[in-house]
Amino acid sequence: MDDVLIARSLFGTTMAFHIIFATIGVGLPLMILTAELLYQKTKNYEYVVMAKRWTKAFAVLLGVGIPTGTIAGVQLSLLWPGFMEVIGRVMPLPFQIEIYAFFVEALFMSIYVYAAERIKPWMRIVSLTLVALGALASAVLITNVHSFQGTPAGFRIENGEIVDVDPWAAFFNPGFGVTALHVALSAYVVGAFIVASVSAYKMLKNKYGSRLYKFHQRALMVSLVMGAIFSFLTAINGHESAQFLHEYQPEKLAAAEGLFETQSHAPLAIGGFTDKETQEVKGAIEIPWALSFLAGNSFETEVVGLNDFPEELWPPLYIHTLFNLMVGIGSLLIFISFSGLIWKKLLKKERFPKFYFLILILSGPLSLIAIEAGWIFACTGRQPWVIYRVLKTAEAATEANNLGVLSILFIIIYFILAVAVVSVLLYYFRKNTVMDDFKRAEEKGLLLYRTND
Repeated sequence: MDDVLIARSLFGTTMAFHIIFATIGVGLPLMILTAELLYQKTKNYEYVVMAKRWTKAFAVLLGVGIPTGTIAGVQLSLLWPGFMEVIGRVMPLPFQIEIYAFFVEALFMSIYVYAAERIKPWMRIVSLTLVALGALASAVLITNVHSFQGTPAGFRIENGEIVDVDPWAAFFNPGFGVTALHVALSAYVVGAFIVASVSAYKMLKNKYGSRLYKFHQRALMVSLVMGAIFSFLTAINGHESAQFLHEYQPEKLAAAEGLFETQSHAPLAIGGFTDKETQEVKGAIEIPWALSFLAGNSFETEVVGLNDFPEELWPPLYIHTLFNLMVGIGSLLIFISFSGLIWKKLLKKERFPKFYFLILILSGPLSLIAIEAGWIFACTGRQPWVIYRVLKTAEAATEANNLGVLSILFIIIYFILAVAVVSVLLYYFRKNTVMDDFKRAEEKGLLLYRTND
């Protein structure tokens, strides 16, 4: 591989690993806050046991998310000096503000974990709210840099020099709103379905009607409600994202749908793979006129095809598969959550079918796969630009050689970290079971939450 491709692969591997912890780190605090609120409303200590156990998992994941995020920041400077030169002069605000967002998250997480028995219930709610907001702000601010790459604003390049810099115009670039909202909603979807996945597995492992079964069923129902809300909102935001691409990155939308010729009443291609030679999506199911409606809320909307752009500026055509994977999993998650709620709340069924549990167990990993596919689609679909129509990826990359060995070393580090995370989580929860937490709550009045008594 050439050095640019190695640099992209190394940074992509880092982000693919980091994004797992970053996404769960945004989604899980909202689940913890929801459980704490339910506890304050019902005084059912099972909800606070949920919050406590999810907090422990969050702390472990945060411990890996921080160093991997730091590695990503270092790699940005080392691997992409041309990109960081522009960012340093035009787009420093997100990085500067993100420091304070992380400070708020870490501070109030410490208060919630270590001072819970010394503060009042409303103060715990405030602490968790600020943890959730700090985690969300960190993700949104870093994502803002990504949105700037797709819709650069707040500067001009004149005779090779950056001029007329307006950091706030760059900060509030046209892609900021839709991108930030998509990141937030999809992270909350992941948080909900990670909990649903674990809860479904535990329900299968425990006897129907037992105390543990009912505890995990309660956690499952909370996650299904949250999953239904945020997966549906993510789909609506996805529609807005398609219209955004139609306006600002038309070749990316064309590649996502394998559309080569500009046309109105453009069809939506579901599945299949894009064949460059025949200029068609082979094996796809086409929905007539649907792409035009998706792009502009009208069947007569003219969607620009790839042939209107020089071939060297086409995004990789395999992003069609990534796009379908992301949308397909998102649609499945909507179906899973709503069908579970209908089965339980409307049809009043006591038990879920076993095959539904198996689907739920897969829902957590599937939500992460959708996140990975969406992130790769977003970044790869912008190629060959690192800053859209301003700076090409090859021009921004480092001139250093021998990056292959470095890539292998980082992959080994990520493997070790992954094994360590899984090992620590398994060890902790095996040593501290749900029944242990129940016993502590009953015998000691729930030590960490005595101020509720």
